[in-house]
Amino acid sequence: MLKLIVFDCDGVMFDSKKANIEYYNSLLFNFGLAAMSREEEAYVHMASVTESVQFIFRHYSSPSLEEVHRYRLNTDYAPFLKYMEMEADLVQFLKLVKKQYHLAISTNRTNTMIPLLQSYELDGYFEKVVTAATAAKPKPAPDGLLEILHHFKCKPQEAIFIGDSIVDAQQADACGVELIGFKSPELPAAHHVNCFMEILELAPLQ
Repeated sequence: MLKLIVFDCDGVMFDSKKANIEYYNSLLFNFGLAAMSREEEAYVHMASVTESVQFIFRHYSSPSLEEVHRYRLNTDYAPFLKYMEMEADLVQFLKLVKKQYHLAISTNRTNTMIPLLQSYELDGYFEKVVTAATAAKPKPAPDGLLEILHHFKCKPQEAIFIGDSIVDAQQADACGVELIGFKSPELPAAHHVNCFMEILELAPLQ
């Protein structure tokens, strides 16, 4: 019996590709460096901020990663929130499922997750939010999702995870949790949907 629905953020709740591109390019531009390549844009969409910074600055001897993170931590993320595009039926779906299930988030975002939820007035829907900053290890490691299962005292078969990337698939698989591939038909998943309201028709919610 389903008790818990876990959401990824980027690519699921929000189309955040533009925001990610603007944010990470701003870090590069601050140090006089070129914009990200297409490969780097794809990487930062699913990796943690620490992994992303290391990846996009990997070819440069200067600045040091310590300098980049120091600058990053003193940079306000608020200007980049305007580039986030929330899924059109997310709130409708949350209002419906909140009545019956526990809701949580497992994301590789760090200190930007809570401000993002607050900005879009979504923070009241989720009882547990685990980020790359709070989990013992970021996705694809199982730690964040295991922490959520433990918090709600749920067995893996009592939860579903809505994700869009290979790191989501790997985390779900490592925990034995069924995955719903969101707008990602190529992703190895038990189910695939193109919008949130389609999830209501899936077997786990029947």
